[in-house]
Amino acid sequence: MTLSPQIMYKASCDKNPEFEGVFWMGVKTTGIFCRPTCTARKPKFENVEFLTNTKDAMLKGYRPCKVCKPLENPDQTPVEIQKLLNELSENPALKFKDYDLVKRGLEPATVRRWFQKHHGLTFQAFQRMHKLNSAFKKLSSGENVTETAFDSGYESLSGFNESFKNIFGVSPINSKHEKVVDLKRIETPLGTMIACADENGICILEFSDRKALPTELKEISKHFNANIIQGENPHFRTLESELAEYFEGKRKEFTVPLSPVGTEFQKNVWEVLRKIPYGTTRSYLEQAQILGNPQTVRAVANANGLNKISIIIPCHRVIGKNGKLTGYGGGIWRKQKLLELEKAILFR
Repeated sequence: MTLSPQIMYKASCDKNPEFEGVFWMGVKTTGIFCRPTCTARKPKFENVEFLTNTKDAMLKGYRPCKVCKPLENPDQTPVEIQKLLNELSENPALKFKDYDLVKRGLEPATVRRWFQKHHGLTFQAFQRMHKLNSAFKKLSSGENVTETAFDSGYESLSGFNESFKNIFGVSPINSKHEKVVDLKRIETPLGTMIACADENGICILEFSDRKALPTELKEISKHFNANIIQGENPHFRTLESELAEYFEGKRKEFTVPLSPVGTEFQKNVWEVLRKIPYGTTRSYLEQAQILGNPQTVRAVANANGLNKISIIIPCHRVIGKNGKLTGYGGGIWRKQKLLELEKAILFR
């Protein structure tokens, strides 16, 4: 993707998040470099230069900006918050109060804002939801209601029943007949991803900032007539391992089972996507021709856009017939980075 200095400068002035990871701006007068969304005062156009990676910026003597911290992944879960999540995952009955956070050197207001931004809940609400999610999974696997209630930290069965019904719309005893789709956050070099899986395989793998993600989660829930519950799933272990190998350049094909949700036509398009060789690209027209009908280009493009399983079903390998990068739910910059990664590994 070729961008003129004028386009990149305007993107920086607009603090346009679509350009995150596409370029960095070096400021000649101060010797620092920034990400496009930096909130610091913008320098004059003649005092900047644009770089395609942080390594070049460092080699040219630029220092990372203290405001936007260009060497950090803005969506990555902070280490201390990840520790909280790990502890809750191991023991959902735990309850962290503000006092406990302060003892760990964490500011409760900062933790609350992080959870509101990434989960749409305060930390306290997240803990309650996590506790009930874990209880839901236990009941679905056949465990006793009373034991599950007290194991989850509830002091009374009536309190557990009321909280459970308020969240899931059914009583604990009736939840045993409900289907569950598991959800997990996964950190990657290109940002946080949200994965969902049922017993058959992965049904969602999307970057957490994709605008369509809430709609996709609703579609998954409706399709399976299931509750989406944050929790572990055997397929997540395979997924995390294979994703890590992919980003390290050690894996070109995925073996984790998939459980895609879509029409038969969409599934056929996605199957064609999976056959695009690693490190190469195709146009929408070529996809339509492989499917046997060149007239379905628009429908093929639409099906690509509705793909809910990023990277594994590699819609990032489809470009415009003129060779330019086209729309990508995770952001054009991520599409560019994925293609750069694959080509670098393919030709090294």
